[in-house]
Amino acid sequence: MKDMSKISDAFSNGLFAITLFVENLDQSKTFYTNTLGLSLVFSDENSALYKCANTYINLLKVEAAGELVAPAQVGQQSGIRAVYTLPFEDVDGVALELQEAGVILLNGPIDRPWGIRTVSFQDPSGHTWEIANHKVGN
Repeated sequence: MKDMSKISDAFSNGLFAITLFVENLDQSKTFYTNTLGLSLVFSDENSALYKCANTYINLLKVEAAGELVAPAQVGQQSGIRAVYTLPFEDVDGVALELQEAGVILLNGPIDRPWGIRTVSFQDPSGHTWEIANHKVGN
């Protein structure tokens, strides 16, 4: 078997950044800043960058995303293709705050068969986020 230690080492450092392609940058910035309460680190006409613990969340206009993924094509929004999970113990408390902020929950809070409690929601561009009471390291 080929040595894959560099790849596994890269993943073991965790995520540095997630880039989400958004249709409406202003609407998405309002959601991440005002609804979720994240602090804006950087913004220009095509993007907005937020810090989430050790990971950056980069919102990038769809029309500016081609350069990032070339020669591949930017996909169209048609169904959920990924879920980004954030560990947090008080799933019910987060669910309540999201609802009070006007966010429609996809599901939850719900106890999953594998032993965790989750709640899921989407941002204005359809990116799906999950809050789960995972213990870090479990």
